[in-house]
Amino acid sequence: MPTILVIDDNPTVATALEVLFSLHDIATVHADSPETGLERLRQGGIDLVIQDMNFRADTTSGDEGVALFRRIRAQHPDMPVILLTAWTRLETAVDLVRAGAADYIGKPWDDHKLLASVNNLLELAEARQELSRRDAEERRRRSALEAGHDLRGLVYADPASEATLRLALQVARSELPVLVTGPNGAGKEKYAEIIHYNSAVKSGPFVAVNCGALPSELIEAELFGAEPGAYTGAGNKARIGKFEAADGGTLFLDEIGTLPPAGQVKLLRVLESGRFQRLGATQERSVRVRVVSATNADLAAMIADGRFREDLYYRLNGIEIALPPLARRPRDILPLARHFLPEGRYFSEAAERALLRHPWPGNVRELRNAVQRAALLSGDRIEADALGLQPATTHPAPAHADEPDRAAIEAALERCNGVLARAAAELGLSRQALYRRLERYGIPRD
Repeated sequence: MPTILVIDDNPTVATALEVLFSLHDIATVHADSPETGLERLRQGGIDLVIQDMNFRADTTSGDEGVALFRRIRAQHPDMPVILLTAWTRLETAVDLVRAGAADYIGKPWDDHKLLASVNNLLELAEARQELSRRDAEERRRRSALEAGHDLRGLVYADPASEATLRLALQVARSELPVLVTGPNGAGKEKYAEIIHYNSAVKSGPFVAVNCGALPSELIEAELFGAEPGAYTGAGNKARIGKFEAADGGTLFLDEIGTLPPAGQVKLLRVLESGRFQRLGATQERSVRVRVVSATNADLAAMIADGRFREDLYYRLNGIEIALPPLARRPRDILPLARHFLPEGRYFSEAAERALLRHPWPGNVRELRNAVQRAALLSGDRIEADALGLQPATTHPAPAHADEPDRAAIEAALERCNGVLARAAAELGLSRQALYRRLERYGIPRD
């Protein structure tokens, strides 16, 4: 049962409010002065405060109420406060509402209006408490992950990123080959590092190869090494390939979809047997390597077109980790942007709004470049125009950004079991704003 603290020097007012709220399963406690009211708040268990504005019979200025309200806000910043009086100037009440008072109701009050205000505030307070609880739980989970694993400095805050990270950490403990998929700039190499440094071979080397940057005539030498004079320009010394360099550790093959057919055949053999030959050699060598590969290509379509071997695909894809684009994990945007800023710099509110609304087709790489460029061109405060984000490409990000779409609203309502106040708080909207969107999309309220 929620509990309301009534701070009023008139016991008749307290009794009337106690009777009114008891009929609606709301408990009431009474304090007859600001000091006793503040002491009762310190004891805890209060969900809402209704306070008078004048506590001496010979005063009508409201100064005592203003002082009490400011002390409540200072000591309990999230406590909803309703101002209740017959004598305060309207300007004073408006100023206090702007300062954070939840409502202002004159004496004598209308029971229906007061009850409606109280119920709305209690629902919103409950929703805020639930969000605070969830935020605290998310922070606890993230702290546990950071304490128990090497995350290689990964910055994240979105639940989608946390789910992907947990999968990567779970996969890291196995010996299965891993295929990391996702768009360019999404952080595939970072996840490959996380898999390596949380695996059984973390003490071994981590060797990264960008298959797309290898000339086709040198792929075999790069991956498997070459004997002296094995090809034009090879020189007089043996060349160690990436598989040998990664022996006892992890080999990360980025842009695996660009590997030509000849390279695919060679790669398949070493994955199957753990054995290979240097270019120009007759003797086989063996290695023990954990292979993590990555691609932004549609390998299934490439298999259908005959451009990628199906047997190699299944060798590489012991388990797939799909990284969502940055636009689908919007809660990562601001933490990442602040991480890329030099120390002592900060974003204006307009800049943060621009960051959240941009679609980020280049993902984390584009975000980093935009922030670094803005920091170079700005002082301590980064404004929106310094980011260089074109308005034509700026639109609300999906799911839980500034303007939720129908799917986001319906999902929030389902998670909150249809409680509108909770759904509004989760979506970052006022209850009235949520009502307008329900009407716009034709979503029933109950």
